[in-house]
Amino acid sequence: MTQPSPASAPAQTQPWWRGASIYQIYPRSFFDSNGDGVGDLPGITARLDHIAALGVDAIWISPFFTSPMADFGYDVADYCDVDPIFGTLADFDALIARAHALGLKVTIDQVFAHTSDQHPWFIESRQSRDNPRADWYVWQDAKPDGTPPCNWQSVFGGPAWTWDARRCQYYMHQFLKEQPQLNAHNPAVQDALLDALRFWLDRGVDGFRLDALNHAMFDPAFTDNPVAPADRPRTRPFDFQDKLHSQNHPGVVDFIRRIRALCDGYGAVFTVAEVGGNDIVPLMKAYTAGEAHLSSAYSFEFLYAPELTPALVKKTLAQWHDRPGPDGLAEGWPSWAFENHDAPRHISRWCAQAAMRPAYAAMTACLLACLRGNMFLYQGQELALEQDEIPFELLQDPEAIANWPLTLSRDGVRTPIPWTAEAPQGGFTTGTPWLPVSPGNQARAVDRQQGDDSPLAHTRAALALRAAHPALRLGAMEDVHARGDILTFTRRHGDSVIHCAFNLSAHRHAHAMPPGAVLHAVNGADAAHLPPYGAVVVQG
Repeated sequence: MTQPSPASAPAQTQPWWRGASIYQIYPRSFFDSNGDGVGDLPGITARLDHIAALGVDAIWISPFFTSPMADFGYDVADYCDVDPIFGTLADFDALIARAHALGLKVTIDQVFAHTSDQHPWFIESRQSRDNPRADWYVWQDAKPDGTPPCNWQSVFGGPAWTWDARRCQYYMHQFLKEQPQLNAHNPAVQDALLDALRFWLDRGVDGFRLDALNHAMFDPAFTDNPVAPADRPRTRPFDFQDKLHSQNHPGVVDFIRRIRALCDGYGAVFTVAEVGGNDIVPLMKAYTAGEAHLSSAYSFEFLYAPELTPALVKKTLAQWHDRPGPDGLAEGWPSWAFENHDAPRHISRWCAQAAMRPAYAAMTACLLACLRGNMFLYQGQELALEQDEIPFELLQDPEAIANWPLTLSRDGVRTPIPWTAEAPQGGFTTGTPWLPVSPGNQARAVDRQQGDDSPLAHTRAALALRAAHPALRLGAMEDVHARGDILTFTRRHGDSVIHCAFNLSAHRHAHAMPPGAVLHAVNGADAAHLPPYGAVVVQG
């Protein structure tokens, strides 16, 4: 592995988040400070030095708000408090102070499509049809035969409607029945959600990931969804439908403008939308176009891809351009991730040969660092952690339990971070961890990865390369080519031109790079050869 050239500061005229590298923390599994088997906010604070040493710009913390944990924090019961299992507001304040002292920006999740059924808003809403929050959620009468108002299906299985005897109506939920759908068409609901953003901004938060944002609104006519094309995978009732009416309502864009206006009042606040579904890129662009919408949208193109090929990368990059769209607005800025708390570990999906996985991890770290857009690293990715197999009796994931054995458990990517290979539970906790720490991943602990050829060292080097060159953080993407196993492209920013080449196979290839200085190489690559999973970056 060659080391990147000395850093040159990126252009200061850009907001901090453009081209940023962001490290996702899943709090339950990061570090447990009190021995109860669940990670917490003090645990994050205690290990922020590890993240800062990677060289990332920011962290994203998955939900830590008050919650009954039916969906492990994505069922929020109080948007403005910390669940006791994770700590206190004072613990959060200490975390953000320490992060900022280390030069790390702090981004947190916000869940605006639904709340917990234990949220005071829903408890009030379900009491009657005429209380002050009666229409803060989505209520509908039954059809004459008693069946739900339309055919919409829940992501987690079964109808998106549950009968409530208090109101003698159905309420909508696109996920668990414990996650009732907010009526974001209601301006009062939007006002309350904006108040939650303001609460965290006032505490010093630098950005927000907006969970399942395209689920926040729906067709008020409750039109039945059509049948999905038969060639799509079907493991749940949800997969049988094209979600034309239950999500992706155009009214979300107006709500986004309100979010952006609030955030602009606090300076360079980063906002990134999670926008899932089929053929979703046009909606991602609508959410991020120009200066009145969100900063970025989080791409799913790589998260569930069964294999990584040059053709897939080329096709995906071609969807995003550095020029105005047909409406004349500047096109939005993409964000890329290879894995996250919902999607399986990328090296387990994409590299079948276990012995080659460290080399594969080094190559993909370099690739992710060279893409145009923001890059997201999920905790443990820097260690080349593999997907864990969780037996049914230990499953915690409600989706996997409901759809077992066809749905891949999200628990396999949520297992705890191993910090010390020889310590019980990998040093994650002194108690019994909420999910098991596998022996294979425990052997990949942080303390075992201090050598120059470790996945951790390769990740640090890739991030240093990106930080050193504005062309990689901010530059245009040009001349993307997919030739067999080889992916090449050029990044250009002002007078700086950087050529990148990647071998996405386990076979050796000759490949002549354009003339220039080699800035970075992995797995024995050079300007003329790409060994298995080799990568080389050259400044032209």
